[in-house]
Amino acid sequence: MDIEKDLLSVLEMDKNIFLEDIPQIDLYMDQVIQLFENTFNSAKRNEDEKILTKTMINNYAKGKLLFPIKNKKYSRSHLILLSMIYQLKSGLSINDIKATLDGVNHKIMNDEEFNLEEFYESYLILYKKNTVEFKEDMATKIKDVADISDSAEDEQLKKVLLILSFITASQFYRRAAETLVDELIMEQGEKKEK
Repeated sequence: MDIEKDLLSVLEMDKNIFLEDIPQIDLYMDQVIQLFENTFNSAKRNEDEKILTKTMINNYAKGKLLFPIKNKKYSRSHLILLSMIYQLKSGLSINDIKATLDGVNHKIMNDEEFNLEEFYESYLILYKKNTVEFKEDMATKIKDVADISDSAEDEQLKKVLLILSFITASQFYRRAAETLVDELIMEQGEKKEK
């Protein structure tokens, strides 16, 4: 069994909402949900998992994770924000996501110079780079496990070591992200005080 090839085939890291996937017209909530389901359905861990629901979208709107919706229709900007929320929610709390996107939402509503699509395209470039780096890092971690474990050791124990290695790296990245969120919160607090 080639664990690297098996993992990469399951992960389907090429799945994302790209600018060309977002219609030029505003969408109703059901259409938004369908877009996300069609894009990320294969990324679900099991059939019961929900990618995006009406309740989630309403909670994001009530929690001010996205700027106000007009006439129950979602613009391209809303879809871009929902895509970023989808990516962030696996590693950050809702409060941290709100803090992260507060500045973006503010710029969308108040800065005519701000180009959200350009900003999102920058994220997509980083997404592609991260995919390449992840594949390289995963190959390294698999090799590291093979190098440090006794060749007679059973496959289950090797998988446990690999899981531990993946989770440790994930925790390092999550903590780094949380530290940056804390800095954003402090900066936003300082701006409000002025």
